[in-house]
Amino acid sequence: MAKSEQRKESKDWVLAAKEARKEHFSELDVLLRAVERFFNIENIPSTKENLAESNFFDELSAVRDIILRTLSVLEVIIPENKRNAYWFQKFAETKFLTDRKRDMLREELYRQDTAEKGLLLLYDSFTNVKTLAADLLKTGNIPYLSYLNIGQILSKEIRENNYFNPFRKDIDPEFDIIYNQEVSDIVKGITDRETKKHISLVIIYLFRFLRYLNCIDITTQRTISLNTSLIILMLIRSEIKIFSSYVKKITDNIAQPDMKEMLQSLSYQFSMETKRVYQQELKDILRKKAPGFFRGRIENSKGILKNLTEQSIIQIANFYKPGLKGEDIFPSFTTRIEQSLKLREDICALHKFLILIQGASESTEKTGQLFESLKNIMLYFESFTFKLLRYGDYEEFVSFFKELLSFKRERIIEQDFNKFMEKIHNFRIFLETTLRQIAGRTELQDRPVDMSRVDKIMKQYF
Repeated sequence: MAKSEQRKESKDWVLAAKEARKEHFSELDVLLRAVERFFNIENIPSTKENLAESNFFDELSAVRDIILRTLSVLEVIIPENKRNAYWFQKFAETKFLTDRKRDMLREELYRQDTAEKGLLLLYDSFTNVKTLAADLLKTGNIPYLSYLNIGQILSKEIRENNYFNPFRKDIDPEFDIIYNQEVSDIVKGITDRETKKHISLVIIYLFRFLRYLNCIDITTQRTISLNTSLIILMLIRSEIKIFSSYVKKITDNIAQPDMKEMLQSLSYQFSMETKRVYQQELKDILRKKAPGFFRGRIENSKGILKNLTEQSIIQIANFYKPGLKGEDIFPSFTTRIEQSLKLREDICALHKFLILIQGASESTEKTGQLFESLKNIMLYFESFTFKLLRYGDYEEFVSFFKELLSFKRERIIEQDFNKFMEKIHNFRIFLETTLRQIAGRTELQDRPVDMSRVDKIMKQYF
């Protein structure tokens, strides 16, 4: 077959694959971005005070897993006959070919004159680095320099790819699109050219975040999925920094007071919620090995960032089209009012449990029984309510939960009763203060607590 015909055949199947497997190509773009960014020390979720003496075993383990995920995506994209030909060539190179023939095959692949070769080169590079990473991990100790060198190899392979380098454009029209027609129409309707450019770019960034978040799998406790999801969250951290800088830049140049206020509000929300995710939920997450705990933190982080991003898109859309509802844009959208109501109801239920325990203080046996129920509602709170807490409240809740869950029922009954009751008293005061603060939220004005819903929560655990 002539080279021109080979190039046409290559182009045809890649175009067909891009049409049939849009989601896989989109995920490939996200994975390549994410693994490259994870080697920037500022983007990893670990505290590294002394890089030279730190062990990057956990970080490289996470990298190995995202490499495996990337290879699995490539194996879906690349037809089986092409993969078989690749593996046969790899075998032939080591067994049968002369150096001259080997040079010619490598030169043909490295030329990257087709998208097929770009995909195969990625497949080749990631296969090689997977083996290298696996062998390094067998040592149990990964120095920072070794970790960094793996990153430099991957970065070079990704950035020098002619067809699938995700960093070749700041905005990639293939993936960075406003995929909601309602929002797209709002942007198209902005008359001022400069404002239209700025607002459209802000919204494109936000939809990009949602695309990244869609690649996070919270349905499993498999290590590969969890580590891949974590690295994607670290990519979002990196991109939020770029996004926040851009929002600040355009805000400083906008004269329209109400638009400036809207963008400042958006910027503040991102600064607080990203602290909530990266300084609290994901802090030193790689050191915590329990899959259930790991998955819970990933799920909470995804939920916080997804809601933040959707709220931001709706906030901008409402600026231009007042009265537009969140569910008109995102079918499963949870409003800020609904979140605040749920948070208040769950805290009220927790508070009522503490009152019950204090009321049963004359009976250590009854207190012990109530403590078991309290632990169950606290586990519920950790799983479903922690993600609704604001940055300033989270640490206090974690501290109280840690202290109370450290008690054992037998020890409460036998010797720790007074100490336990003191903690219950302090926690009750804290919850009452928190409830007063929540009641002051604008969205809860003239919205009394629905005690029937609180009682329903209570009945599940008592």
